[in-house]
Amino acid sequence: MSKHRRTPQVLLAAALLGGLAAAPQAQAAGGPPPVPLRIATYNIHAGSGMDNVFDLDRQEAALRALHADVIGLQEVDVHWDTRSQNRDLAKDLADRLGMHVSFAPIYSLAPVVEGGPRREYGVAILSRYPVRGAVNHEITRLSTQDPNPVPAPAPGFGEVELKVRGVPVQVFVTHLDYRSDPSVRAAQVADTRRIMAGERTSPEDRQILLGDFNAEPGAPELAPLWKELTPADPGAYTFPAANPVKRIDYVAVGEGVRVHDAAVAETLASDHRPVVADLSLNRS
Repeated sequence: MSKHRRTPQVLLAAALLGGLAAAPQAQAAGGPPPVPLRIATYNIHAGSGMDNVFDLDRQEAALRALHADVIGLQEVDVHWDTRSQNRDLAKDLADRLGMHVSFAPIYSLAPVVEGGPRREYGVAILSRYPVRGAVNHEITRLSTQDPNPVPAPAPGFGEVELKVRGVPVQVFVTHLDYRSDPSVRAAQVADTRRIMAGERTSPEDRQILLGDFNAEPGAPELAPLWKELTPADPGAYTFPAANPVKRIDYVAVGEGVRVHDAAVAETLASDHRPVVADLSLNRS
């Protein structure tokens, strides 16, 4: 499966939840202390809230309140169309929050006006730590832009490489298929496991997966994912934001990463609620 070229990112732009405690920093017996990291995921609904009104000020406030070091975003428009005022939401939010950004388009369409920017939609990662490298991986997708789609490899599974206080961290962000038929999600899970396994070239690499999986934790198609990853349990539902009835948004961690606490933020800035988690990263 092909990868988009890995390039360093140079775009620099970014206590919620009283019960969300900072990760303990007690030194493990016979080893260096673990490194704390606060991480979040948020489907931003192309900048619109539960009321379907585009309001980036509202989403900026919701993201800022998370106090997260790293944030995975889904449904990110970049010059897509008028629903998001043809803006680059990935860069706009990064600039507002003073964070680095990596954007991984799922769709990249020709501009409406010759010479204009491409119309793109996908996922993004915001980070307080410099992005040392990024990849836009392909996974199986059923296109929403094709009137007669068939499952096929397509981009939009984003990865960034960070170094958090000396610890190498690979953060992935995804948006799995929304349809009731789980077959495409099952294929996407298989792709995800294969890609993440291939990217972990050292036992010191720490891996974190963020995203909107469009399935609840007990869904059969997600079961293979939990063989390698542990989902943080925020103890609350995430969708729809006004009256959540299911948990479909995840922070999931791999070997050497511990979840200390997790929560769902109560906000109507999108049609989803964000999940935020306090983690610790083992140094070795």
